[in-house]
Amino acid sequence: MIIVIKDNQEKKQIENLTNWIKSLGLGIHFSQGEKTAVIGLIGDTSKVDIDLVRSLDIVESVTRIQEPYKNANRKFHPDDTIIDVSGRKFGGKYFQVIAGPCAVESEEQVISIAEAVKEAGAGLLRGGAFKPRTSPYSFQGMKLDGLEILKKAREETGMPIVTEIMSEKYIDAFLDVDVIQVGARNMQNFELLKELGKLKKPILLKRGLANTIEEWLMSAEYIMSGGNMEVILCERGIRTFETYTRNTLDLSAIPLVKEKTHLPVIVDPSHASGLSRLVEPMSLASIGAGADGLMIEVHNNPACALCDGPQAITPEQFLALQRKMDVMLPLVNKIRS
Repeated sequence: MIIVIKDNQEKKQIENLTNWIKSLGLGIHFSQGEKTAVIGLIGDTSKVDIDLVRSLDIVESVTRIQEPYKNANRKFHPDDTIIDVSGRKFGGKYFQVIAGPCAVESEEQVISIAEAVKEAGAGLLRGGAFKPRTSPYSFQGMKLDGLEILKKAREETGMPIVTEIMSEKYIDAFLDVDVIQVGARNMQNFELLKELGKLKKPILLKRGLANTIEEWLMSAEYIMSGGNMEVILCERGIRTFETYTRNTLDLSAIPLVKEKTHLPVIVDPSHASGLSRLVEPMSLASIGAGADGLMIEVHNNPACALCDGPQAITPEQFLALQRKMDVMLPLVNKIRS
């Protein structure tokens, strides 16, 4: 249930209303927007007399909602959430680019790529220390050593780091990571999501390989229900019958999800297509569809990459793409932070 409060109401009146709602055993999500204050009721609202609430002087409207996700719902929070990562902003009018190699392979490799993508315009550095692979015989990442290399790259370049966590047992090791990524395979690892909900740190949540939009938003709800409201959603393509691409990038999900939620939505065109030559057109298409950012795999020698070389672009290609982005962003009223 959503209660919209009339403009310019006294704080005491709002407190009286919220205290009464809590006395019914319901949770509260209060959002103060630029023009409107909204109270979201969380729990079994069948015990609330909707006509009684509507009759209150401070109440403008009351609406029951059907969606099972509450904290992530735009009806509870009409204004876009803006997530700030060391000055790099996601959401609203802000557009951000995360770039770097699929996997951490060496200190020299990561720092070299970090310097190149930063100069080209990327705001954050991505790199996989832990790598979930379909085959148990494939390169699984440098794990904790890889995390230390990413931190060293952050010291050298000043770029915040984004890397994927595989299990709740590694939470302590990730406390110094700027943005913790939950990969597609872990989107419904609910025990992990619950633990991440206890942190005060941005979580980048990728859509699962074969998950619906509602399931994706419910996974965000798991994190937010624990108190961590800093969730960035990432569309990375879904599995379909098509075999010409690694996955099928669901561009229609971007504007649709932004209707449903106030959370920032970014796109990973590298995993979505699996083909480096499609990264540029899919990046530009994502901007046109309203994405709040991109996460792009960049490698200085894709042919020799230990992980996902065919979908990585070179630093030179990344620079060329950035220039095209700068032309397109004003057309969709986005700016880099």
